[in-house]
Amino acid sequence: MTSLPPPVLELSADQARRIALRAQGLMGAPDRRGGVHGVLRRLGAVQLDTISVLARSHELVPYARLGALGRRTVDDAYWSGGRSFEYWSHAACILPVEEWPHFAFRRRAYRSRPHWNHDLPDGAYETVIEQLRTEGPLTATELGGAKNGGEWWDWSASKVAVERALMYGEVVCTERRGWKRVYDLAERAIPDAVLHDDLDDAECLRRLVALAGRSLGVGTRADIADYHRLRAEQFDAVVADSGLVPVSVRGWAKPAWAHPEALASEPRGRHRTTLLSPFDSLIWERARTERIFGFTHRLEAYVPRPKRIHGYFAMPLLAGGLLRGRVDPAREGSTLVARQVSLDGAKSVPYMAQALVEAASWVGCTDVRLERVDAPELREPLTAEIARVLP
Repeated sequence: MTSLPPPVLELSADQARRIALRAQGLMGAPDRRGGVHGVLRRLGAVQLDTISVLARSHELVPYARLGALGRRTVDDAYWSGGRSFEYWSHAACILPVEEWPHFAFRRRAYRSRPHWNHDLPDGAYETVIEQLRTEGPLTATELGGAKNGGEWWDWSASKVAVERALMYGEVVCTERRGWKRVYDLAERAIPDAVLHDDLDDAECLRRLVALAGRSLGVGTRADIADYHRLRAEQFDAVVADSGLVPVSVRGWAKPAWAHPEALASEPRGRHRTTLLSPFDSLIWERARTERIFGFTHRLEAYVPRPKRIHGYFAMPLLAGGLLRGRVDPAREGSTLVARQVSLDGAKSVPYMAQALVEAASWVGCTDVRLERVDAPELREPLTAEIARVLP
């Protein structure tokens, strides 16, 4: 890491926490006029994942900020009107369409090296492009089938070809249909104003670092680079020109940077009480979550059941600007089942009850049932509070 300029000011750990919450849209009045797309533009990236418990993660993210929007409303906001696209950012993410030019550096990198060790038959790539050109947007199945019939990674030639074209930027995904990507030619789906790879790598990186800094409010080198999965040396090369301000945060061992907007006023306002997806950008970087909230969280969906501590898809409880516990939820008919609940104390009982009842209503459940509560003495108060707030 190159030598760093001295920090222009010192933030307390509490200030940094509140700056992060405000930047992520979880403190202050929610921007209901901007709706789901406003959330997407503020965050810059919303991670996709195949797991669906209460809902899929990309639905849970705007729900956490805006409340119980209709799930169809959420999907329509993402996928209609040509305002977003899917690409590799923090992971597979939905991105605002105006960020298309910023990923030119990644598309160029993909084009310059082979991928997956998949050999394509002669003409397979060109055939897929021509099929999309003549037939319009198609899924991999409609292009000739996604699988060869073997293991899950045994993709067909047409699937390999279209995914390669997606990475190169010749093809784009602007919709998911039944969780299948719908592919179209980028030249047709991306607005002319942003359909270009004119930005050089340095400018792409500078803009992504600046945008990540704005979405985080304040963060370390690792925090900001990880937001769009940049390498540390890429961050180092552009941070001085990004507009981010060097700061120090009491209790943080590493230097930090803040966005000027985050420093322009003291973060104040109402805190949201909600359950968070483990893939929410507030908490997706686990070391940052521990540093800011003193809360250790790991997704255990891929951990063998006997080794799980908090459950398959434990969702942290955000209330009063703190992470106060977690719940592993499930749905059984019209009942939201809290398979396992952990709380940081009795004061968090009303918050968990509120969050569970709101989540139940959002997904069409009329009842909430507790299974395991890690602190047995909190089971009865939590049950009573849920009964009190249930409509």
